[in-house]
Amino acid sequence: MSDTPASDPDAITRLARFGTLPERIRPEDMTLETEVDPAGANGGYNPESAWKFYSCVALDLGL
Repeated sequence: MSDTPASDPDAITRLARFGTLPERIRPEDMTLETEVDPAGANGGYNPESAWKFYSCVALDLGL
């Protein structure tokens, strides 16, 4: 596409009303790489205490 506006009156009206699209963002700029502790922040998964964090609507309602 050319960078010059078209001579079509509808195109000129659209350009005046909406302007131009923003610049594209590269996929490389949309990701962030961080170092992760292999055991996790809380010391990893503990299956014996996992029941404390389980949420079930049926159990909450006493069904």
